[in-house]
Amino acid sequence: MMWGYGIGSWLIMSITVILLWGLIIAGIVALIHYIGGARNAAQQSSGPARPEDVLAARLAHGEIDTEEYTRRVEILRGRR
Repeated sequence: MMWGYGIGSWLIMSITVILLWGLIIAGIVALIHYIGGARNAAQQSSGPARPEDVLAARLAHGEIDTEEYTRRVEILRGRR
């Protein structure tokens, strides 16, 4: 039996175990965040928005009316 180590060694060992578990948990969280971030970046990097898509979004938000939308789409398509 090891009677000569005292409470100091138990305290150091406890702190070390807590730090080890903290590093393991932080590593798992970082890995999940990295994998999730890579997936989101791949979904969002489909390229710049087309002008017609921008106009459709503005129409959906109520920034422009249907006449303005139609006029601008025709201009973009070269039908004017």
